[in-house]
Amino acid sequence: MKLYSILLLLLSSIPCFAQQPDTVFLKKLFQSHPELFGSILNHPTQNEIQILYTQINRDKNNVPHFKSYSYRLNAKHYFYPASTVKLPTAIFALEKLNELRITGLNKQSAMITDSAFTGQTKVTTDTSSADGLPSIENYIKKILLVSDNDAFNRLYEFVGRAEINRKLKKYRLYNTRIIGRLAVGDAGESTRHTNPITFYNKGNVIYKKVAMYDSLNYPMQLENLIQGKAYLDSSNRLVNKPFDFSQKNVYSIADQQQVLKRLLFPEVFPKEQRYNLTQADYSFIYRYMSMFPTENIKPTYNRPEFFPAYCKFLFYGGDSTATPEPGIRIFNKVGDSYGYDIDNAYIVDFKTKTEFMLTAVVQSNEDGIYNDNKYEYATVCLPFLKNLGRVIYQYELKRPKKHLPDLTKFKFNYKTVKQN
Repeated sequence: MKLYSILLLLLSSIPCFAQQPDTVFLKKLFQSHPELFGSILNHPTQNEIQILYTQINRDKNNVPHFKSYSYRLNAKHYFYPASTVKLPTAIFALEKLNELRITGLNKQSAMITDSAFTGQTKVTTDTSSADGLPSIENYIKKILLVSDNDAFNRLYEFVGRAEINRKLKKYRLYNTRIIGRLAVGDAGESTRHTNPITFYNKGNVIYKKVAMYDSLNYPMQLENLIQGKAYLDSSNRLVNKPFDFSQKNVYSIADQQQVLKRLLFPEVFPKEQRYNLTQADYSFIYRYMSMFPTENIKPTYNRPEFFPAYCKFLFYGGDSTATPEPGIRIFNKVGDSYGYDIDNAYIVDFKTKTEFMLTAVVQSNEDGIYNDNKYEYATVCLPFLKNLGRVIYQYELKRPKKHLPDLTKFKFNYKTVKQN
């Protein structure tokens, strides 16, 4: 009897992410809104949609409990994750700083990147930062505010390909691999080599990270890796062959939400499965994940190129004309490439005490040609994500909750920064 009680206790301590999600609810929700989702539902491939929606129910002690609902969720069906891989890489960069335990080395330290292999580039200045120097802190800000590609590449080089993928396995993200930089044509041997980097504190060298090489491969058996009918190559020539994603990054929808859940709610995970982050690290990420780019001072992002909803696909549809709704903040990371739009988000309404997690991918590439920049983002993908976020939000407003959440840790005074 005592053994049985211990077993029950152990089972009850396993976080709710182990539950199999309901697969019926979202389908019925879409069918009840044909005016919003009919064209997607009737499309032959349903535009490669995968969705994971998670309700959050708090107990009397404010501890979150989760119930998930999915639609077409399939970790073996490939989609290109684009910039969503930047979030775990940013987390691992902060972890690495903490694990190095070097006096004077922190996320504000000047980070000077050198080169040591064909195609690598150097970075000695960063005019977007307050002091004109690159740093882990400023790179993460740029990633979270506007999904800056170079910032991700520099963190990829700092953490290193092998360490990134070790960390993914450590956190049981078995349907994910991050094996290359973004938007610089990184492929083959160059992905394995990461640059030497030197960190400075007040002009003094405090840490040197040597150039590294990752000899490991990260094979994954997935479907949908070969897509379309043709693509434009690096010389802008049409190649009449399907596009091959087999050597690209992989980051499943369930793993994306798992990364976000572990970041936002570390208390529901066993201590050994929590990120090695300080409370200041958590608050830093929360703040810049939920901040609109036009609110920040350094880096500075102004209209018309940037706007509040620039990286908010769910609920706002990345609409340049959208006015943020008072009380609502979205803690998220988006991706946008090869016709795929992805958003991995925790959406909060502080006025109504509403909170939920929503992760989704949708693709549209009707001509079947890749790299031609002819994707239906504006007419298919972004409207779908906007409608999805708003329909779930309206459902959450009406959903009864026994205990309203205390959302204090997610609330920040953004008025201390620029308003635009």
